[in-house]
Amino acid sequence: MQPAVAEKLPIASLDWTALVPLIGEANRAIARFDGMLAHMPDPMLLGAPLTIREAVLSSRIEGTVATLTEVLLHDAGDDPSQTERRLDIEEIVNYRTALKLAERELRTRPFTLNLLRKLHGTLMNSVRGHNKAQGEFRRVQNYIGRRGFGIGHATFVPPSPDRLMVGLDNWEKYYHSEDRDSLVQLALLHAQFEFLHPFLDGNGRLGRIIIPLFLYDKQILSRPAFYLSEYLEENREEYLEHLAALKHGGTAWTEWCLFFLRAIAKQADWNVYRLRALLRLQDKLRARLGELTSSRFAVPMLDAMFPQPIFRSSALQLKNGMPRKPQFLKLLDLMVEAKILRVLTPASGRRSGIYSLHELVRLCESRPRK
Repeated sequence: MQPAVAEKLPIASLDWTALVPLIGEANRAIARFDGMLAHMPDPMLLGAPLTIREAVLSSRIEGTVATLTEVLLHDAGDDPSQTERRLDIEEIVNYRTALKLAERELRTRPFTLNLLRKLHGTLMNSVRGHNKAQGEFRRVQNYIGRRGFGIGHATFVPPSPDRLMVGLDNWEKYYHSEDRDSLVQLALLHAQFEFLHPFLDGNGRLGRIIIPLFLYDKQILSRPAFYLSEYLEENREEYLEHLAALKHGGTAWTEWCLFFLRAIAKQADWNVYRLRALLRLQDKLRARLGELTSSRFAVPMLDAMFPQPIFRSSALQLKNGMPRKPQFLKLLDLMVEAKILRVLTPASGRRSGIYSLHELVRLCESRPRK
């Protein structure tokens, strides 16, 4: 099988007329989501669990099986015994780290291919595939196919290394250009990145990281907090089939854009639903605490749990605004008795216990509404 040849962006054969209805729907949906983000008092308070969820689901598309609960337990210092699960979690943690790094970088500088390489280095740091030219564009031919089978059995062979930089240069220029619609532009950028497959490993995850970054960079979103992996994981086979069809060109690019716009619209609706559910849960738990105690520390303690809903008590107490240890432990016990918290690992000796804000964990792990 010969290496594919990338079409130049923008795609000349794109049927814009067919895209118009979904362009309007997707833009309205993402505007509703951004409006909600903009009016939230503290987006980070409620957004952190969703960032972890994105990292879990994006990695799951690539074959990992670790759960959100396992990642939260890792953050609390409790790793699974199975080596494979620990490796899964390391990949997920790197994905989350790369998202945070990208947000910091884009506050002060434009998106570049150098930033892309830097993000790849972060993504692949000390995980499976770290020895495959981490942070460097490939200089050898790669291919997509069943593990253990050679290039002769490949389902797709990306462009050859000598054509790669031409494709990436066109990709970067198109990223910074203005097309008729930014969401269609993003659809083409994501697909072309996967088509070029510029790294030896980690292309799928990095291609999905680009989605919230572009939306933030183009000021479509006030924060890079739009994560598409939930929809893509839910529709994994269709997602991969559309990407695979691009090697045939023609109408495949329009079909891909239709799929991507539907994904944006549906994911935006799911995001709004989940953020509303998070706000309702926060209000409900605050009201419940108000019935149980008059302590001025109760609500700040609860709010400090939302970014990390599975936590070790000693780590929580070190956060700003927490009471002294005796009152802190008393409030923890009160929340356990009221079934606001669950004890996952009791305190033992000098090692503090691990607790779960279980309703929030369950909400973040829930499947999307159809």
